[in-house]
Amino acid sequence: MPDSPSTPRSPASASVSAAAQAGPTDRTDDRPVYVVGGGPGGLAVAAALREQGVRAVVLEKSDSVGASWRRHYDRLRLHTTRRWSALPGLAMPRRFGRWVSRADVVRYLEKYAEHHALEVVTGVEVSRIERAADGTGWQLTASGGRVLTGRAVVVATGYNHTPRVPDWSGRDTFTGELLHASEYRNPTPYAGQDVLVVGIGNTGAEIAVDLVEGGASRVRIAVRTVPHIVRRSTAGWPAQATGILVRRLPVRLVDRAGGVMAKLAVPDLSAQGLPRPATGLYSRVKDGAIPVQDVGLIDAVKTGRVVPVATVASFDGDTVVLADGTRITPDTVIAATGYLRALEHLVGHLGVLDERGRPVVHGGRTPKDAPGLYFTGFTNPISGMFREMALDARKIARSVAGSG
Repeated sequence: MPDSPSTPRSPASASVSAAAQAGPTDRTDDRPVYVVGGGPGGLAVAAALREQGVRAVVLEKSDSVGASWRRHYDRLRLHTTRRWSALPGLAMPRRFGRWVSRADVVRYLEKYAEHHALEVVTGVEVSRIERAADGTGWQLTASGGRVLTGRAVVVATGYNHTPRVPDWSGRDTFTGELLHASEYRNPTPYAGQDVLVVGIGNTGAEIAVDLVEGGASRVRIAVRTVPHIVRRSTAGWPAQATGILVRRLPVRLVDRAGGVMAKLAVPDLSAQGLPRPATGLYSRVKDGAIPVQDVGLIDAVKTGRVVPVATVASFDGDTVVLADGTRITPDTVIAATGYLRALEHLVGHLGVLDERGRPVVHGGRTPKDAPGLYFTGFTNPISGMFREMALDARKIARSVAGSG
């Protein structure tokens, strides 16, 4: 009998575990495929494997599926359309609207696990993945002293895994409030406050707008690298559709076309502290920087309600020192400074990560020296993360089923 983690399942999966065990013929000899992570990427892979007749067991360290989505700020909506954000085998309900809210994403993931009768085991954190002793599978070391053996492993622990806060000089002695964007929920606690948002990616831009609309007395946004800003949709045409169309075009061509479109669709905000970027949009994407989709930032900057400032250099008591020497005294600093993939402890010893800690392959491909080890959800493509995870899921399932 294969090793099995005996931990209570999430509410969505507790009622379907028996159905999962009684599902299609198991084509993985006596060992399941373990999927590490119960977010959209992991659930999509598990459903696609089940469709191929392969038993998949999802291991989720929290007590429910979609844990990272449950923690995101209230205002968040998918920047990709409902239609192109569905995972394999289940459409998103029309009542969710075109731009699906955070709460509805959580509802969808719960329903997805139930609909596909996925075998999800919660409360199990995997700390290390290595080759099984017999060389024919993978061994997972997990919480509670568990040692699990699977035919293959899919790592889907998520793009937004571990909050990253720069080690600014004086950070620990700042007398105001300093928090990472992952701790922000809504603007209510910051009404009437002077707030500095550090980072002008999609998260920072949206939180800044949320704060303004929620009654903060002053909102500044610290900018290290000026972003490309695009309209979420233009005349009904979503930016995601453009992203899908241009994915395989030459970078230089897309950069040139993107520059023309930006001048037509986005006003010049140089006078407000946001000049147009010097590098092309798609060149930035290839380097991992996704453009900021406008959900109110353009208007907020244009009208002076959100004020761009230089990036943070250090802290000094109640003061934030900016890179240009300016000293400001905000009540609260919200660091929208991204996340770490945090894969080193899990698979770093296998030689499957690049110099930036990212998997060297994803989707249906496995590293040359680690056959049977798959990754999904660690890219942030211009065509939409949910869409790409859905595509990855199908590719991984075909690869696993074909190797059996």
